[in-house]
Parts: sequence; structure tokens; C-alpha cells
Amino acid sequence: MQLREFLPKTLFGRMLSIILMPMIFVQVITVFIFYERHWDTVTRHMAQNLAGEMALLVSDIGTNPDPASIAAITEKGWQYFSFPIDFQAGAVLPATSIDPPETYAETMLRRELKRQIKLPWILDISTDPNLIFIDLQMENGVLRIYASRKRIFSSTSWTFIGWTVGSSIILFGIALMFLRGQVRPIHRLAAAARQLGLGRAAPDYRLEGAREVRLAGRAFQAMRYRIMRQLNERTEMLAGVSHDLRTPLTRMRLQLALMTDNEDTKAISSDISEMEEMIDGYLAFAAGEGDETPQELAVDDLLNRLVIQAHKSHKFDITLSPVKDEIPAFPMRRNAIQRAFSNIISNAIRYSTKTIVAVRMRNDEVIITFDDNGAGIPQERRADAIRPFIRLEKSRNRRTGGAGLGLSITSDVILSHGGELTLGDSPLGGLRVAVKLPV
Repeated sequence: MQLREFLPKTLFGRMLSIILMPMIFVQVITVFIFYERHWDTVTRHMAQNLAGEMALLVSDIGTNPDPASIAAITEKGWQYFSFPIDFQAGAVLPATSIDPPETYAETMLRRELKRQIKLPWILDISTDPNLIFIDLQMENGVLRIYASRKRIFSSTSWTFIGWTVGSSIILFGIALMFLRGQVRPIHRLAAAARQLGLGRAAPDYRLEGAREVRLAGRAFQAMRYRIMRQLNERTEMLAGVSHDLRTPLTRMRLQLALMTDNEDTKAISSDISEMEEMIDGYLAFAAGEGDETPQELAVDDLLNRLVIQAHKSHKFDITLSPVKDEIPAFPMRRNAIQRAFSNIISNAIRYSTKTIVAVRMRNDEVIITFDDNGAGIPQERRADAIRPFIRLEKSRNRRTGGAGLGLSITSDVILSHGGELTLGDSPLGGLRVAVKLPV
């Protein structure tokens, strides 16, 4: 298993990881050093000081203090160390088991008390939330010394943790805003490129972002301009050639109308009709990527209308399978996509007796299949079937008309929408035409 499988898939996620991972690593190292060095040292010194002050007071009164000594040590403990001191005459320490220390600070304090005070003692660190106290067994009673919990528990650790977490959150927020600003132009460039790939306009794209993103944006704009210019020039060229060819063909047809009908005139008229049909095919091929404005269309509704029209007009056995998925409407060029589907249905009508159309949704693609029961196309010739001006004479009779542009126009339209057209074997025994369109 490779490391890249665990890396974020988006540019934003990867950039965020580049910033966050070192920051988290530094914070972890800092906290580790603090707890291992600073907090350990501070806690040990605080425990030593507290135990030393208590040992100093105990050493001043001995093991059998009188009332005067008790009063003196009480005054001294409060004046110099802020220790409230209480003496219970005749009391005896209870015989209790020593529980294991709950905190590191308690461990350090117990160790220092054991080292500096030789009298029997019991430490209570949990009864009062603000105080800790130690009971010392004297010969004539029990001496209790109180101390503030702050004398042993350092508050700087929580301050440090709060500062570390707080600063990390602030830095994360700043990094998040910065990265969003840097990634946004890349997202817009990618969206504009996708719109171009789907044959849709992206008029709101503008150059912004870092220098490298602007350079990529300028290259994209130049590419889009060249593509649109090439398409327009191709359309204008074919339209001009077709127009120039129609003029002499019209004169020839007029002269034929004035001539006597015979075998020669009929042959010439047939050739003229075929040339006019070829010209219409060229114009249709040139219009495959025209400047028609995309609009939101429901592809299942469009196919349903075409199927009903083909069934009524040609008495053809064609059905649309029930659509089980919810197909959303998405931008398409109505006339172009309708021409593409009509070409597929026309081929099915010409070369088969039955066709089934199915529509389904997979991920972010709409998949449309046209299955017929005709002769089909051999696998080695399917690539040629989509190429323009190529006729499959072995399986398509020339008298059926056309200039070898039907599937080429369809493929051209599908590609201009960012989709894909493939040919395969149909479950009905004929040809399957599969169309994928991105939503």
C-alpha cells in the first residue's frame, strides 16, 4: 500500500496538509519538551520547596511541643509561609493504607516529604479543592499543616496548553482563508475549461490569482479563441463552398428541365440529386459544433418525443425502456443533440426492424443506449463508421443515401458536449450505439 493512497485528492487538501502537518509536528514536539523538561522541573522544585518549608517548621518545635511552641510555630507558619496550622492534642493518626498517587505532582510531593520529614505523616490532597494538608504524628498529638494547592500544582501548564491550542486554531483559520483565496482561481479555471470541453460558454471567466494561475488562464483564453476561430472558419468555409456549388447545380437542373427526357438526362438528374444531398451532408457536418446557445434540457423527455415521432411516422417498432433513475436536466444545444439522436434512430429504421432505447444515470454521466436487431457493423469496421466521409459498403447499400456522415455528425455533436459515442454488440443481435453525456 503506497503513501499516496492516503494523501488528499484535491489541491486544497494537499496544500492544507503541507501547512498543517509541520505545524502539528512542531506543536507536538513543543508540548513534549515542555512536559518532559519545563513542567517536570517546575513541579519537582515546587514539591521540594513545599516539603522543605514544612520540615523547617517541624524542626523548630521538636517531637513533643508545648502550647507556647505551638503558638509560635502557628504564627511563624502564617507570617512567612501562609500555612494555617492546627494542633490536636492527644490525637493519633489513623492506620490507613497509602493509596497510589493520582498525579505526578502528588508523587513528587510524597517523595520529598518522605526524604525531609522523619515523623509519621499522612498527606491529603483530594478532600478540599483549594487546599492540601499533611498530618504529622507528634508524641502528644497530631499537627496539621495546611497549604494552598497552587503551591504544588502549576497553572502554567494549562496556560501553555491553552495558548498552544488557541494559536493553532488561529493559524489554521488564517491558513484556511489564505488557501481558499489561492485555490479559488484554480477552481474557476478548471470550471471554465470543463465548460469549454462540454461545449458550453464560460463568459464570466477572468484572470486572477497568482502569476502561474494567470499564465495558465491566458493560455486557456488563447486556446479557446483559437478553437472557436477554427470552428467558425470551418463552418464558413464549408458553407461558402456549398453555396458556390449550388449555383452551377441549379443552372444544370434548369437546363435539364428544358431538355427532352431520356436516359442521359435521368442519369444526370440523379447525379445532381446525389451531389445536392452530399452538400446538405457537408453543411450538417459543419453545423455539428455551431454557435447554438446551450439550454437546460431533460434528455429523457427529448428521447421520448423522438421515439414517439419515429413510431408514428415510420410505423417502426421502437420503444423507450422505463427510466428508473432520476435524470437531471443539464445544458445542451437542443437542435444539435436532437440531430444526433435522430441520426441514430434513422440508421436503426433503415437497417433494422426493432430498436430499444434505454437511459440510465451512472455517477455524473447519463448513459443512453440504442439497441437494434439489424445486421450490425463488424468490430474491425466500427472505427471507420464514425469517421467522416467513410461509407461501409459491405453492410450499407449505397442506394440508401447519405455521404457517410450520419454517425460522424452524431459523434461530432456528442464530443462537442464533452461526451463519448461507442459502437458495440446489441443483445438483440444487431448494433448497440452507446452515448455518454456528462451532467
